[in-house]
Amino acid sequence: MVSVTSKSLVPTTQTKARKGPAFWLSFLALSVSVFLSALDLSAVATALPTIIADLKGGDDFSWVGSAYALSSTSFLPLSGRAADIFGRKPVMLLSVLLFATGSAISGAAQNMSMLIAARTIQGAGGGGILSMTSIITSDLVPLAERGLYQGIIGATWAVAAAIGPPLGGVIAQSDWRWLFYLNLPLAGISFGLVSFFLQVRHPPGSFREKITRIDALGNLIIIGGTTLAVIGLTWGGIAFPWNSAHVLAPLITGFVLVGAFLLYEFTIPTEPTIPFDILSNGTSLSGFLATTIHGVVSISVIYYIPTYFQACFGASPVRSGVDMLSTSLIVAPFALIGGIITQALNRYRPANISGWVLLMVGFGLLSTLTADSSPGRWVGYQIVNGAGSGLIFACALFPVLAPLLVERNASALAFYAFCRAFSQTWGITISATILQNQLIKNLPRSFLSQFPAGAQIAYSAIPLIKDLDEPLRTEVRVAFATSMAVIWKTMIGISGLGVLTLAFLKEVPMAKHKHEAFALVQESKSGSSQETGMSTAV
Repeated sequence: MVSVTSKSLVPTTQTKARKGPAFWLSFLALSVSVFLSALDLSAVATALPTIIADLKGGDDFSWVGSAYALSSTSFLPLSGRAADIFGRKPVMLLSVLLFATGSAISGAAQNMSMLIAARTIQGAGGGGILSMTSIITSDLVPLAERGLYQGIIGATWAVAAAIGPPLGGVIAQSDWRWLFYLNLPLAGISFGLVSFFLQVRHPPGSFREKITRIDALGNLIIIGGTTLAVIGLTWGGIAFPWNSAHVLAPLITGFVLVGAFLLYEFTIPTEPTIPFDILSNGTSLSGFLATTIHGVVSISVIYYIPTYFQACFGASPVRSGVDMLSTSLIVAPFALIGGIITQALNRYRPANISGWVLLMVGFGLLSTLTADSSPGRWVGYQIVNGAGSGLIFACALFPVLAPLLVERNASALAFYAFCRAFSQTWGITISATILQNQLIKNLPRSFLSQFPAGAQIAYSAIPLIKDLDEPLRTEVRVAFATSMAVIWKTMIGISGLGVLTLAFLKEVPMAKHKHEAFALVQESKSGSSQETGMSTAV
């Protein structure tokens, strides 16, 4: 079991040293990469009804999001181990390349199957980008100083999320394919910045030697288990009933394999993908659980606030993106505020407590929205919810890392990203299932009868609402508002689970040193780091 005192065994370096051009250029490369991944996620969510309508894929709409989440989740545990074995820079470059490849194929998609396959490739890259950004940031900045930089990363993500919805709407009204093609120049910039400016040390050894250190069986188990679990979640309650064999077989098998993966990792490999000690203390465990819960509730807002505006107010994709700015523009400053407060106080409990309280209140307010709520209400309610989400987004990381040795950063951060990505799949699925079932219950029978049994109603119905005659149009709008209120009420309860994680959250002194095995080359040459036998930049 890892204790706080064990951190004293790690050589320390001078803290709060002046950060030169090498640091800031490397940090810029990370920020651009995060911006790229977040922009795509938020823009696609807003443009999804238009994309689905064009490709005639209403029955498969949830797979566009689930395929992305599935692939990013499946490969995230591997990303941390690969970063330790091959070095940070090669894994980051591969992630950007996969993201760009998936974006190009998505833009060229001619049917839903092609789009879903492309989003799978894109997800592997996007997940790797987010995971590697956290890992490399941990290499560049000690945890005790990371509040500001973690806040900047969170704010960058949130700014991209703010720009994404209106941008996605604008592009969707002309040609949604450019939504994906736009990623290509951004990916090129990210790839170039990482290639030229991220000059970090990397482990010695031949490629053949490094490959043998990969936990192949463990990763095969988790990839298979995650895939099956997501398939069951995607089908449950929509394509097939929850109690059907089509849902239960992959869902149960998937969770058994995930459990088998953890058991295998904790008992068998000499170089495990997920070391047991990252879960061996209550504070780190509470951080992982909080991240999981936050992933569920935060993705529900990103995906379904635009749906509320488009269904209830007849908003275009552009307008729904603008209306969502009340969420997106608030997450960024509160992520930054949370990071600064954590660094200034050298305590992470205050920001996490405040975040969960604001999230619960925010979802409670959102659940009161109706089909004719005033702008003052839906703007204000989003602000409260976004403030809580921003605080948790930036600050749940600190309790995960505080009790651990800095050598465990990569594995812990990869698992942290895994928890977030896997839970986002749950968030999309839970919200989609609630909306589907509530619409079946609340929509007028005369309108509902035009959809075949088993069809996913939400995105198929939205384009039709504007052409309906009164009073049917108002009845459908009210049905959507009533149905979406159930989503937000469910998220109140799930956020309550986040509050419960605070009981295990203890204040642990945060490390003031870095993992020197992956330091910047310039820092190594200056003599500020310890000799570790590592080679120079890739």
